[in-house]
Amino acid sequence: MALVKYGGGITGMSGSIAGNTFARGPFGNYVRARTKPVNPKSPGQSLMRSILALLSEDWHTQLSNAQRIAWETYAQAISMKNRLGETIKLTGFQHFIRGNSLILQQTNAEVKDGPTTLALPNKDPTFTISASAATQLISVTFDNTQAWAQSPTRFLALYQGRPQLLTRNFFNGPWRRAGAIPGASSPPVSPHTIAPAFTLVAGQRIWVYARACIDDGRVSEKFQDDCIVAA
Repeated sequence: MALVKYGGGITGMSGSIAGNTFARGPFGNYVRARTKPVNPKSPGQSLMRSILALLSEDWHTQLSNAQRIAWETYAQAISMKNRLGETIKLTGFQHFIRGNSLILQQTNAEVKDGPTTLALPNKDPTFTISASAATQLISVTFDNTQAWAQSPTRFLALYQGRPQLLTRNFFNGPWRRAGAIPGASSPPVSPHTIAPAFTLVAGQRIWVYARACIDDGRVSEKFQDDCIVAA
């Protein structure tokens, strides 16, 4: 992997061109040889492909014009960040996919009506994790007064990164869905334990990120924490 110092002609680059992949980490910009990921066709991958195919078809054939306009109205009100940290706007179709792909993984009903609240759900600044190799459980601490925790059709989706050496200070994937904490009329108690997506080994460092999912199809941005697995 080579480091890159950009000159006056380029202020940032992310993604792949030909055989090179450009990215930015905590220590600056870098470029590495592009690698083609394997396609093991795992159950998780197969499920996501079928969900994306279903939602793409539903956008064109199952939603009314008024519903699509509502998603576009929501999209125009929401600012997101791309991989270069620039502020961008997604399309209504992208927000429809973004929310419903998580909702269908949770086996909740697809949300066709566009959100009328023109804001992303809040991140949770109290979100922390701990993990134990003995119990093979991850403990998640969260604020159960947030909107996602107040309804059985809302939830907190959780993703675990592949365990790393304890000296690793940053992580950006790969990730695997570890499950979700469902909301309820009586909010779930914090902390809450979940089974890991990868085996927990004492002394390794793990990362977990979360997204709050609301029953009107809105999904928060990522928020995450890391910890060293206890014995």
